[in-house]
Amino acid sequence: MKKILYIDCFSGISGDMMLGSLLDCGLDFNDLKKELSKLNINGYELDFKQEIVNGINCVSFKINVIEDQPERSYPQIQEIINKSSLSNKSKSISLSIFDILAKAEAKIHNETFEELHFHEIGAIDSIIDIVGTAIAIDLLKIDEVYCSPAIPLGGGFINTSHGKIPVPAPATLEILKGLPVYSGNFDFEVTTPTGAAILKSLVSCFCDLPLMNILRIGYGKGSRVNKVSEIPNLLRVLIGELNDFTVNKEFFIKVQDAGFGVQSVIHLVTNLDDISSEIISYLFDKLLGEGALDVWTEPILMKKNRQALTLNVLCHEKDEINLSEMIFLETSTLGIRRQKLQRFFLKRKDEIVKLPYGEVKVKIGYLNNKIVTCSPEYESCKKLAIKAKKPLKQVYQDAIFFFSTK
Repeated sequence: MKKILYIDCFSGISGDMMLGSLLDCGLDFNDLKKELSKLNINGYELDFKQEIVNGINCVSFKINVIEDQPERSYPQIQEIINKSSLSNKSKSISLSIFDILAKAEAKIHNETFEELHFHEIGAIDSIIDIVGTAIAIDLLKIDEVYCSPAIPLGGGFINTSHGKIPVPAPATLEILKGLPVYSGNFDFEVTTPTGAAILKSLVSCFCDLPLMNILRIGYGKGSRVNKVSEIPNLLRVLIGELNDFTVNKEFFIKVQDAGFGVQSVIHLVTNLDDISSEIISYLFDKLLGEGALDVWTEPILMKKNRQALTLNVLCHEKDEINLSEMIFLETSTLGIRRQKLQRFFLKRKDEIVKLPYGEVKVKIGYLNNKIVTCSPEYESCKKLAIKAKKPLKQVYQDAIFFFSTK
């Protein structure tokens, strides 16, 4: 089941609010510090504490600068991230957010990336907020990020190193072009350029709270102190498992009680009457390698009794465009039918089975936390069969036998 982060930015978003809410939502503070220490940056201390805002328990995240910091350029920040020992996912997310921020700032100040060398980009708090958010997405194993339907921007003026500028800041507006925004009932800045870049990079859908199982809820405090009667200066995030289909309550309860899962998938279908088996085999491997959940063909008779095949592809909705493009490129079809389906599935995990002559991977299926199926993985068994000079059938049989006797 897809794990999502839902950002409810009813009072805007900034980098410190984002990290505060993620810490409140289960991110381990020591793990965050350990990962951030992989950056070649010193002269700061991190702190967080629980506070109460408008009666709501939340986390206030702070970065305390204890040494003078240089005004780092965008290329220098890229180098710091790339040379670190952070995970590839943390690096990729960090660079994506910084790229969005840098492009906006460069356009506003009419500078190139190489010339971009000023306080807003190089500030230690921007680096910590952005890289820290990337680390959190990785550590919390978030598959996708959603956000509330529109982003409040605020109003008034703010003081910067370039002087007083209107709210929303020009960089914030530049970043959020094409995204849903509104001013809100605020006379101060509620969405910062860093917060805007985080949303622009991470969010795949701006929508009301989707159908989901909520697992954790977190609140992050902003730096502005509000009166109790005002909208609380908080960012709320929810982590949950997405059920991206519509069902009635009774059906959902029955599925949960039965001990298996249910999810929404896309079924792509097209008829092919002029394709060789070699191309079909190649296409199978390519589709499965790009995220298809299953691929199969069925023999059919078309008009004038022409023998043909129906190509079927099962996939997640996020992959259907890419896989459809692949089918158009690799076949002569002029059209692909699609429909949204729901499928039941067992909870599963991969395990390694040690045989006397090597190791193979098996897929284990669970129903109500009990093992009900064991399926050896073909490629793993094939490699071992070739290496050990054993019949493939024997490797399959041995894998199932040795797993059952564990």
